[in-house]
Amino acid sequence: MEGPVLFYNGTEFEAMFHLPDPTSTKRAVLLVALLLMSGSAFAADPIEEKAKICTACHGETGVPQLKTTPVIWGQNEGYLFLQLRDLQSGARKNELMSPIAATLAKEDLLPLAGYFSKLKWPNLQQPEAPKDVAAKAQSAAASVGCPGCHLHHFQGDGSTARLAGQQREYLQKTMVDFRNRTRGNNPGMSDLMNATSSDDLTALAEYLAGLQIDQYLGSEHR
Repeated sequence: MEGPVLFYNGTEFEAMFHLPDPTSTKRAVLLVALLLMSGSAFAADPIEEKAKICTACHGETGVPQLKTTPVIWGQNEGYLFLQLRDLQSGARKNELMSPIAATLAKEDLLPLAGYFSKLKWPNLQQPEAPKDVAAKAQSAAASVGCPGCHLHHFQGDGSTARLAGQQREYLQKTMVDFRNRTRGNNPGMSDLMNATSSDDLTALAEYLAGLQIDQYLGSEHR
């Protein structure tokens, strides 16, 4: 099965992210890392130019190429910065993003986070969860206190992620990764996910993915 075709500065590249063969994953990692390191002059490029490499996975219009890749357009600045920092330090591990983050200058992390936070969150056209699923998800969220950090509309704030309207498959995978501690940069989240049943995690992913919250946000988030 062929993987998605990536574009960078008008050039077409092929990457096979979702194949089970580890060689394919390494090939994708190497491809994007080489693009990032394609010249020492890249370090002198403005932030907007540096951000273009992110479109290979996260999309030229903010819609990621793969369902398990998160939306970063319009994501909260502090959260994006912390993820880049943790990916660079190794506190968070990801086969694709870890080597990319390692090539970034530390002084570019916050400007990159700020750049993407100011872009408009895309509408992924994900359906609203059925009433029974929504009720199950709301009960689960309340039981572990999700709104306490992610706020009432799950828009997050500062260093807390926006969850509303995020990719359903990404949300599901992330909660499972926290639960089994594959993602280890937030032990508190791991504890909460372990206190939540698998069925509730599935309901939460569907419910959160289908939330449309632009009408509740200030103009700076639109």
